[in-house]
Amino acid sequence: MPHGPWFPQAMRTAPEGLGTSPLRPYLSDMGTDRQTAMAEFKRIIAIIGVIAVLMVIGALTYLSRYSTLDANTVIATSLGVFFSTLLGCGLFAAAFFSDKSGHDQNVTDASKSERERR
Repeated sequence: MPHGPWFPQAMRTAPEGLGTSPLRPYLSDMGTDRQTAMAEFKRIIAIIGVIAVLMVIGALTYLSRYSTLDANTVIATSLGVFFSTLLGCGLFAAAFFSDKSGHDQNVTDASKSERERR
């Protein structure tokens, strides 16, 4: 059975009637896990937004040192760097949110049930 400070206390022992599997999902914990995951996701998205702005500033600073800047270059660079950073980091954040909120476990459980029915 897993143990350690990283493993939640509620998961170390299974309540009576639920079998001996310590990894069985508990419905009462799912709400708080999703709420915590959503709060963390929102915080990460805010941090990613700040990082995207800093990346735009860095790109424009680099371009201003090594070439001339006109309006088209500034607009294209700003939009391209900002949205590329948001898209790349946002997809990673969404993957981590999916895992932490329990959505991945729901899909795993559903696919196991499908395989067992065949």
